[in-house]
Amino acid sequence: MKKILLLSDTHSHIDDTILKYVKQADEVWHAGDIGDLSVTDAIKALKPLRAVYGNIDDAKARVEFPEHNRFMCEDVDVWITHIGGYPSRYNPRVKPEIYNNPPNLFICGHSHILKVMPDKKLNILHMNPGAVGKHGFHKVRTMLRFTIDGEKIDNLEVIELKR
Repeated sequence: MKKILLLSDTHSHIDDTILKYVKQADEVWHAGDIGDLSVTDAIKALKPLRAVYGNIDDAKARVEFPEHNRFMCEDVDVWITHIGGYPSRYNPRVKPEIYNNPPNLFICGHSHILKVMPDKKLNILHMNPGAVGKHGFHKVRTMLRFTIDGEKIDNLEVIELKR
């Protein structure tokens, strides 16, 4: 079993509260718009990190992290990308792959809107953790944490932080 902390859209912000949750996870996944790489360096100093770059990220982030990160966690096929859309409204850049080779768990960021929803047609669970950084229109900073045990995604929890 793995305890996952999922975050996105840090926009160069990392603080002790975020790091407290990082320490409680087995792995941290970042769905892009990292901003300054000091954010990912702080996370990597504590826990394994899987991340993608987002549309605000510079060349350094794009060298260190891919646009798409697809991997297995336990028995779950996971795909993380920054701009991915959501069920019935997938981004045209990912739509063909989603339909031809659907993952079990599709994660994206970008919108700053926390959303967890199933794609019943393709049997995909979609997650967007919202934004945990302080830059953007969101009123509440959010992250998700959950467990993966075999092929089971469970114990989903929304973490809300003050702006």
